[in-house]
Amino acid sequence: WLLAPLTYGFAARVLAGPSYSPLGLLATRVITPRLRLRHRFSPGPPKRLAQGMGLAMASVATALAVTGRRKAAYRVLVGLMAAAGLEAFFGLCLGCKLFSVLTRAGLIPESSCQACNDIWVRYPGGRPAAEG
Repeated sequence: WLLAPLTYGFAARVLAGPSYSPLGLLATRVITPRLRLRHRFSPGPPKRLAQGMGLAMASVATALAVTGRRKAAYRVLVGLMAAAGLEAFFGLCLGCKLFSVLTRAGLIPESSCQACNDIWVRYPGGRPAAEG
């Protein structure tokens, strides 16, 4: 039963960022502002690819679970949790790394992510006051 909200959350983040994702809203509006850490900003396109990878894995796990292949669904979820753990504990985003590799290979045009070269282009007037 947890696969449905998990899959919805990934789909919402792929389509609209954290705007319609309960976990995304919790992270961006509640948890992150309360952390006493220097916030690291990252460009959207690589994160969107990472969310798309999560959506694919959650969808596959859901399909496997619905068709009675629970062990296979658990295996897919272990892979998803491993990727999420790398991001959460070590700051290593596999989707972001893949985005970089695909860009260097010419499969994603560099123009698709000017923000990857300079994340501050997303902010009118440059860096936010807290970072400036």
